[in-house]
Amino acid sequence: MHILLLHQLFIRTDDAGGTRHVEFCRHLAEAGHQVTILAGTRSYLTGEIVSAERREVLAPGIEIVRCGTLPGGQRNFVRRAIGFIYFTATSLLAGVRLGRIDLVWATSPPLLQVASAWVLAGIRRAPWVFEVRDLWPAFAVAVGVLRHRLLIRLSEWLERFLYRRADRLIVNSPGFRDHLTAAGVDDDRIVLVANGVDPQMFNPRDEGRDFRSRSGLGEKFVALYAGAHGLSNDLAVVLEAADLLKAEDDIVFVFVGDGGEKARLEQQAQNRGLPNVVFLPPVPKDEIPSVLAGCDCGIAILKPLPLYATTYPNKVFDYMAAGRPVVLAIDGVIREVVEGEGAGVAVGPGNPQAMAQAVRRLARDRETARAMGRRGRDAVERRFDRRDQARALEATFRQVAAEAAR
Repeated sequence: MHILLLHQLFIRTDDAGGTRHVEFCRHLAEAGHQVTILAGTRSYLTGEIVSAERREVLAPGIEIVRCGTLPGGQRNFVRRAIGFIYFTATSLLAGVRLGRIDLVWATSPPLLQVASAWVLAGIRRAPWVFEVRDLWPAFAVAVGVLRHRLLIRLSEWLERFLYRRADRLIVNSPGFRDHLTAAGVDDDRIVLVANGVDPQMFNPRDEGRDFRSRSGLGEKFVALYAGAHGLSNDLAVVLEAADLLKAEDDIVFVFVGDGGEKARLEQQAQNRGLPNVVFLPPVPKDEIPSVLAGCDCGIAILKPLPLYATTYPNKVFDYMAAGRPVVLAIDGVIREVVEGEGAGVAVGPGNPQAMAQAVRRLARDRETARAMGRRGRDAVERRFDRRDQARALEATFRQVAAEAAR
């Protein structure tokens, strides 16, 4: 098949961020399909241009077509919304110019690009699949990013409209099912293709000496957060936990990544005088294994909002694949995974005292920490292997295409 993916924030392995989609695209190409990706030109973390090439052959059978993207999306909600509208228009024009398309695949957020996918599927008389990676606009409302009553109602209407018209809906967390069924989606139209990881990318026996040396970490116990530094990530709580442990000079908190809150967090760490906090720039995904090899535990945290209990954050599976225990400050379905597999320590979201206690506990009992890491690695190999998920995704695409042909 020729599969068209609309993904404004598409990330290659040499970009910073999650690579779920590039890994899926590679599997689809290896299975004999052609994949064309309509993507934006700017990084979702920094807003900087990620590629000046109009068309880019990523690998045999995979081509990226870059569509117009506006600068300034990291500054405020209005500029971000205008940028989404602009990409929706430019991706629609780019899609119309393509040749034969057998299936359209759209992912949200942002939600508006899914509307572009629906239009393109109608023009091409092709089936389309809606992949729900976040419950948008519900998440945006919960964190206070989307506040205007009319915009909320319009966004919720568009969400339900697109849910009803997709041939199939894919969710990356089992916690999303109830939201979709409450919005009127029949359960048999929902397919779980969970977040996960390619375990082969990570060597749990690697001690990360190069990363530790470059970053001046020595033999300290490294509690690492790798990912976006945004409103939802609640990283001020991690700084408070670091403050509680600043007298223990054998423990260090390392932040790797970027985002709208990073400058504020760096200033807070400076104001608090935290000698045990290190901020590092984002790294491409293909360098993440060497970074995680240099840590002793990985931190995953989101704001203490009920909706976030529905998520399967990618970084949790990366930590587990690296053989490192997880300090988890997220309730719900991902907590069930970490506690059920004995892969880390779960603490209440928004509780810096509990986080500090968890990090101290692992630092004082490193053998227990290593055992948790081994159990996490075993769990991702059994349950969350990205290659198994890619096969499930392809099977869904084949089924949807066959139904459309009939």
